[in-house]
Amino acid sequence: MRARELGVPLTGDPGRWNAITDVPGVEVGYVTLCEGDDVRTGVTALLPRGRDGVGIPCSAGWHSFNGNGEMTGTAWIEESGSLAVPVVITNTYAVGPVHRGVVEWVRANRRDMAPEWLLPVVTETWDGHLNDIHGAAVEPRHAEDAIEAASSGPVEEGCVGGGTGMRCYGFKGGSGTASRMVEYGEDRYTVGAFVQANFGARRELVVAGVPVGSELPVGPEPASDGERQVPPGAGSVIVVVATDAPLLPGQCKALARRATLGLARTGTTGSHFSGDIFLAFSTANEGALTSTFPEDDGSATYESMRFVPWGRMDPFYGAVVESVEEAVLNVLTGAHSMTGRAGHHVPALPLDRVSELLAARGVVA
Repeated sequence: MRARELGVPLTGDPGRWNAITDVPGVEVGYVTLCEGDDVRTGVTALLPRGRDGVGIPCSAGWHSFNGNGEMTGTAWIEESGSLAVPVVITNTYAVGPVHRGVVEWVRANRRDMAPEWLLPVVTETWDGHLNDIHGAAVEPRHAEDAIEAASSGPVEEGCVGGGTGMRCYGFKGGSGTASRMVEYGEDRYTVGAFVQANFGARRELVVAGVPVGSELPVGPEPASDGERQVPPGAGSVIVVVATDAPLLPGQCKALARRATLGLARTGTTGSHFSGDIFLAFSTANEGALTSTFPEDDGSATYESMRFVPWGRMDPFYGAVVESVEEAVLNVLTGAHSMTGRAGHHVPALPLDRVSELLAARGVVA
C-alpha cells in the first residue's frame, strides 16, 4: 500500500507513477538479498539518463545534513557541478564491493567513458540490526546486476534493494519514491525523489501533521548476548532528487538542501548517529557539462546552459519538500515486517492504527 491509498492527504500534483522515474530518462534497478537467517540487504541503482546515457553529465549538487555516513564521488560533484555515473545505494560495509562493481560495469559497457579513471557515486545506510553487515553477501556483481535491472515505470517500494534490511521510525523501513509536477509558464516539469530510509525515533513520527509516533506501541527489543542497543533515531537516510527542469549546479545543490525539510515533515529532528546525505541532479542541458582532454590543435570551444532564474525557484523547492515527505511515508506503508540476524524482528507500521489516529484528528474520513 502507498500513503495515498491509505487516505493520507498529501499536497501537490504527482506524476504518472508518482515516482522518480516520472522524470524522463531516469531508471531504477534493484538487487534484493534475503538468504538464510542473517542476510537482509541489497543494492539499488539509479540511472539519471538510463543505461544508454551513462557518461553524459547532468548538472548536480549534493548536501550533507548530518555527515555520519558516506557518499563517494562528492568531491568531484562539488568541483565540476556534474554527475555522469549511476548512483548506487547499499549498506555501509558494502560500499567497497559496490564501488568496484560500478567500475566493472562501465569497463564492460562504456569503455569510451573515462578510460583512465572513474569516480563512482556509491552511498549507504546501516542495516546491521537485521543483516549480518560484517558478512560478504554483497559482491561487485550485484552492483552490475542492479544497473542491468534498472528500468522506467512504477517503482517497487519497501523491503527491496539497498533498503531491504532498513528501519524507519522504529518500524520496517527501506526504499520509497514520489514525484511532483511543476508548471513553469508554458512548460511543465517533473521533480522526483527517491529515499533509502533508515532513520528516526518512533516517538518522532508525524503523518500528515499528526504526531502518531507517541501513540504507537514502543515495545523495544532487548539486546541479545550483551549486544549494545543502537540509540533511537540512529541509522541514516539517503535522498536522491531528480528533475528535467534546466538548472545550474548551484540550483541542484539548493534542491538537495530542501530534502531536509521534507524529512522534517515526517517528524525527525536529525540524530547525531544518522548519516543524512542528499543528491540532486537535472537531466536538462544534455552535453553542456561534458569535459574531455583538450585536443592539441589550438582550438577553443564554448558551452552554454539554459536555466530557471534563481528568483523563480520556489515552486521547485516546494516540489522537493512534498516529494520527499511522501516518499518516506511510502516506505513505511509499503514495507512488511521482517525477522533477520540473531532473531531480530522489526514490525511493519500498523496501518490500521495509524488510520484510526488520523481519523480521530479529522485528517481522514
